[in-house]
Amino acid sequence: MKIERILSIVLLLLERKKVSSSEFAKMFEVTPRTIFRDIETITKAGIPITSSPGVNGGFSIMERYKFEKKIFTQAEILVLILGLNSIHSTVSSDEVLNAIAKVKSLISEDENRLVDKLITIDPSPWFGSTHVKPPELGQIRTAIEGDRLITFEYLDPFEGMTPLELTIEPCRLVLKNSVWYMQGFCTEKGGFRMFKVSRISSLVTHHDTFRKRQIEDEVLDITEKEMIHLTLLFDQSLIPYMSEYCGENNIRFYEGVKWIAKFPFIANDHGYTHLLSFGDKCECLEPEHVRSELTKRIEGIYKIYSN
Repeated sequence: MKIERILSIVLLLLERKKVSSSEFAKMFEVTPRTIFRDIETITKAGIPITSSPGVNGGFSIMERYKFEKKIFTQAEILVLILGLNSIHSTVSSDEVLNAIAKVKSLISEDENRLVDKLITIDPSPWFGSTHVKPPELGQIRTAIEGDRLITFEYLDPFEGMTPLELTIEPCRLVLKNSVWYMQGFCTEKGGFRMFKVSRISSLVTHHDTFRKRQIEDEVLDITEKEMIHLTLLFDQSLIPYMSEYCGENNIRFYEGVKWIAKFPFIANDHGYTHLLSFGDKCECLEPEHVRSELTKRIEGIYKIYSN
């Protein structure tokens, strides 16, 4: 994993006077070009690395930055450990564990105990299955690093219950709202798409490679193109939830025990199920087509339970 490799490079340069790109490449089993990209990332982060050519050349950190062998402040090290722990809670990886151990070695035992007391990260759900297998991201990550095509079956709720077989040019992994996605170029549909990793199965990595395309960052916000805002009349008992979900600026007092919310909504099964979960504590005032669809769904539920 890139973050583990970058941290290891920094720690090695702190310990040793000079390391060549070929030595780094052999150590981490990557190409010298990858090492040069890592060095560029490190310098952009503010760590001054110099390079010298020749047989005895290599990379080194400027001596005046090697105070007590610590580039990071205590607060920055704590943030790194917390961040790595949060990643490890969602994906099992020996590389993440190694990175955590190396960063922890930079602080005292008392500070390590403080980290353990500061926060507990538990990815298991409050309800439902607690034995869901975490996504295996290693194979996808390897395909991304090697620019290799992948084929897999994907269960898309908008395309029915039959898995789709897709061939994708994987571009990057995305952790959004504690859920892993893969962003890639779909060769069948000729465009970038986001795929929820937990819905991917029967994944195969091909020997065929592809030329990387310019990644469209706007793909990360595809929901905004489909999103509308509803006007909801809701009971005051829902104020904590509505404040968090809609934002405090998007709710206001109406009268009595009733409030109004500007509610973000996508017109699919998940969206309507979300609205119906409020029961009689919430009413959709507008738009009319959403209100009509809710009425149909409520009538369907009534028919099931009235027989």
